[in-house]
Amino acid sequence: MKLSSTALLALAISSVTATAYAESQSQAFTPVTVKEKSAQSEATGFVEGQSISGTTRNWYANEQLKRGGQFAYKKNGVSTDTDRRINWVQGTIIKYNSGFTEGTVGISTEVAAYNAIALDRDRKDLASNNGGAPGTRPGAGNNRTLTEEGGDAVDQWSKLGLANVKARVSNTTLTAGRQNFSSPMVDVIGNRALPSSFEGVSLHSEELENLSFDVGTFDRNSPRMEQSQRKFRTEYANGIVETDHVHTAGITYTPFASLTTSLWATQAEDIWNQYYFGASHVLGDSSVLSLTTGLNYYKTQEEGKALIGNIDNDTYSLTFGLTHQAHSLSFSYQEVNGNEYFDYLHETNGIYLANSLLSDFNGPNEKSFQIAYGLNMAEYGVPGLKFNIYQARGWGIDGTHYTGNGGVVGKGYDGIQSQDGEHHYEYGIGASYAVQSGPLKATAIRATYTAHRASENQADGSINEFRLVTTIPFNIL
Repeated sequence: MKLSSTALLALAISSVTATAYAESQSQAFTPVTVKEKSAQSEATGFVEGQSISGTTRNWYANEQLKRGGQFAYKKNGVSTDTDRRINWVQGTIIKYNSGFTEGTVGISTEVAAYNAIALDRDRKDLASNNGGAPGTRPGAGNNRTLTEEGGDAVDQWSKLGLANVKARVSNTTLTAGRQNFSSPMVDVIGNRALPSSFEGVSLHSEELENLSFDVGTFDRNSPRMEQSQRKFRTEYANGIVETDHVHTAGITYTPFASLTTSLWATQAEDIWNQYYFGASHVLGDSSVLSLTTGLNYYKTQEEGKALIGNIDNDTYSLTFGLTHQAHSLSFSYQEVNGNEYFDYLHETNGIYLANSLLSDFNGPNEKSFQIAYGLNMAEYGVPGLKFNIYQARGWGIDGTHYTGNGGVVGKGYDGIQSQDGEHHYEYGIGASYAVQSGPLKATAIRATYTAHRASENQADGSINEFRLVTTIPFNIL
């Protein structure tokens, strides 16, 4: 990994600063031992342990493109430009979980029905990116409200979001079917009215204290706002190339109570091999002053038939966060070392980089810096109420050296050759509240306003966006 002099200097300064404050977080080494307690030994039975629960989410987003950017919609059969897009969807999940059967091998099942209702059905409001105007990402479309050909909203629709069977021995669980999964490369993304999910088989093992293992293989994903399943494809390539299978494996190790590390490898067949290392460390006492340090590093290389071309990409982010009672302040530096985007799998949250915001700040050879401030009003007698504000800047985007497509037009990341010295910035402000008690306990309300401005050829364009999301959990059984 290539750490810049700026990042190394920040690391040195932060290390010196941290030693000036008392260590309340234990830094003692914790050995890896076999767990004495077995989760399966506490199984209560298939029916006895069952539950039915759910959530309903009201998701509203209002976007306006700036600096000439345009969305497009069909009006009387003619493509018509508009600078604004509005999506308003109610997403509801009802989930059934059985308990595990008793015995050495426990069996259980998980089934969840997903339903979406389009509350705004105006074709003009549901415009999509037209793929040609400045300030739009080609082919991005509208992945916020399910629409029919022509742009009319599907008024309401449902699907099986989850449907799997689990087998558990001791503290190791095998899951087969449509499921949730969380890793730095294959992770459920839940930033719409409904989340994504994945079809495949996974194994999670916690037989050891402080050390867990995960393995998974998947062949389909269930997109956030679609009824069907799809093969996996990448977020930033041409959107056409798909992979038949995604294989992933990882280890999470906590050598100290204050330090968590993880190491993962993922193969998207005939596209790439991707490797990840992450570490998070906490030092000090937040009632006085605590320091949180986070490192995320990805290495990506082409694999097999290299369907989107040659890739050689090293990307990392480094974050330092200070917390004093109600106040937190963080600084994040991110760098892409490669002539293509740092890319990840579409319909996943497989990007744990610190500066992945409205923009991912992941352009070829891009450097970015973010400063963020958070305020937790629990310290002032209003538990559940939080505010945050941030600004991020990216610079040095250079795709002029990209040759990974082998000269084939439309393959891989073709088109980024025009990105020469591109730059952009983003700022956002948000407020959230979680109900603390009563019948609506754990209901979460979050409002955010984000503005992004870009130079001529930066891919994300210039846009303002306001989101208001309310999530209400409930229990039936």
